[in-house]
Amino acid sequence: MKPIIILGIESSCDDTAAAIWNGTQMLSNVVASQEVHKAYGGVVPEVASRAHQVHIVPVVDEALKQAGVKKEDISGIAFTRGPGLMGSLMVGVSFSKAFALGMDIPMLEVNHLQAHILAHFIDDPKPNFPFLCLTVSGGHTQIVQVNNYLEMEVLGTTIDDAAGEAFDKTGKLLGLDYPAGPIIDRLAQQGKPVFDFPEPRIEALDFSFSGLKTSILYFVRKKEKENPNFIQENIHDICASVQDRIIRILMNKLVLASKQTGIREIAISGGVSANSELRTSLVSLGEQENWNTYIPKMAYCTDNAAMIAITGYYKFLRKEFANQDIAPLARYKF
Repeated sequence: MKPIIILGIESSCDDTAAAIWNGTQMLSNVVASQEVHKAYGGVVPEVASRAHQVHIVPVVDEALKQAGVKKEDISGIAFTRGPGLMGSLMVGVSFSKAFALGMDIPMLEVNHLQAHILAHFIDDPKPNFPFLCLTVSGGHTQIVQVNNYLEMEVLGTTIDDAAGEAFDKTGKLLGLDYPAGPIIDRLAQQGKPVFDFPEPRIEALDFSFSGLKTSILYFVRKKEKENPNFIQENIHDICASVQDRIIRILMNKLVLASKQTGIREIAISGGVSANSELRTSLVSLGEQENWNTYIPKMAYCTDNAAMIAITGYYKFLRKEFANQDIAPLARYKF
């Protein structure tokens, strides 16, 4: 029987990615990042979409070469429909339409956030259904109950800023480069959480990080008035304190979600799941709460096409094919 080979395309933000999944293993996972955005302190949508146009063909070509697969072997092409930056999404969707039309193969639309969750099924160990997944990225923070590969229910989400935004905007306030999340993580390892920032009182399983950002801003302004060199002299402890509060907010909600649902299979996903303290905290909390915990490999935390390809594979099995008139959705809920 001919294997089902899926080409995955990811272009939701500033990374152009392509991957090949053959039904049992990931044969390739190629990502082209855009360093140009560091100069602006954040992703510039127009710059990102233009870079995708430059990168997408070489990235797909490299993915095929690494996988040892010819384009004629592809069974279907999976692509990120949203959520994301409209211009960036348009590049990936347009390429996928042309590729599918030219090769006469089906298209498979993928929700970027669902794909982050299904990244857990690329390698072992795999979570058992149902499980809870905390998806944490630059633009989204959610707790999702995953009942099956394509059946998911959002139990809680951010009502304003996401955890990743809290990291990046705090970094900008402290004068750190973009993206600030990894830098804060590194600096925090040399400090201690000696500064106490407040935890927002948000009902149920929803999140809010806007108030936390404001409290950090006022704290730093006050301290700089007392000592103009405060940030420079205390950067490690500030980063450790900010990171500690963000992660405790996330973990507290996970505990609540587990108690409310009775589910003890707990996973994390998304770009912020690469944070070393978050990964350590989940393992520690899992031992305390008697959870089975699942953490994706680093390559599958940040935006990548491997997660798109495997999601497309499960959609292919159910024959959930997209039409040529499909359009990207910047705000795509599931």
